[in-house]
Amino acid sequence: MPVLIQNILAASGMVAVTVIVHFFGLLALLYFLRRRGARFRAHESVFGQSALVLFMVLGLFAIHTIEIWAYAVFYSLVGALRDFETSLYFSTVSFSSLGYGDILLTREWRMVAAIEGVNGLILIGWSTAFLMSLMARLKSLEHDWLES
Repeated sequence: MPVLIQNILAASGMVAVTVIVHFFGLLALLYFLRRRGARFRAHESVFGQSALVLFMVLGLFAIHTIEIWAYAVFYSLVGALRDFETSLYFSTVSFSSLGYGDILLTREWRMVAAIEGVNGLILIGWSTAFLMSLMARLKSLEHDWLES
């Protein structure tokens, strides 16, 4: 199989894995909001809402950590980098689209890294939209509370 096809198939598989992880991670956070969010809002305090936002941000960070580690495990399994620490570092800077360039993959796997960067950009954007939606919802609750 040509290297480019192999790269595209591997990258597509990793995109599918990370999108599924992200989707179910956001569902878990929404489930938490529905089940436990009332406790945070019960006191209608800034501290309760702040704790809720902090929990959501840490939850989003955990989701991204799982996705980054998935790519690092992939790089390690295929032998693209010399050790897992290097794979994890490379995956983190690639996923965030930072891409320092101090560690390079061989030609055989570099398309996967390029697609990881685009994948990370989209998933980080999705998380940002989720968080902004949450903040808007909390702002409307605050507004409703102030008017009553």
